Amino acid sequence: MASTTPTPPMTNHRPDPLTLEVVELIGEVVARFHEDYESAAADHALTGAQARLLSLLCLEPLPMRRLARQLKCEPSNVTGIVDRLEARGLVERRPDPADRRVKVAAATAEGRQVARSLRESLRFAREPLAGLSEAERVALRDTLRRMLG
Repeated sequence: MASTTPTPPMTNHRPDPLTLEVVELIGEVVARFHEDYESAAADHALTGAQARLLSLLCLEPLPMRRLARQLKCEPSNVTGIVDRLEARGLVERRPDPADRRVKVAAATAEGRQVARSLRESLRFAREPLAGLSEAERVALRDTLRRMLG
């Protein structure tokens, strides 16, 4: 007996050449940023994961589970990273003001300084953008916001 389920029509979902080029360029930007970020972290005697965690904690103190979600890793990994940063005086554990049974990790003043120094040392973020006019940087920022929006 023949199947009565209709076969969906074949459609071409391939992106156009311009879109493919833009995707490749975005990939190259991401790769260069990560390379520069890892190098800047190493210059501050940090791993990339430690630097990312410290940067997150400069925004606000966070519980371990939330850090793990944001870093896309296991909470046990976050505990080890926080332990190493705490041993260097860059991070501290505190009771959560909303629930004193929960501990949050927070950047110390020294940790915020290290994170600021790391951000300022990122060459990739600074050098290519310096060649763009303010109007071009504003247009790029607005386009990226639309893409992420």
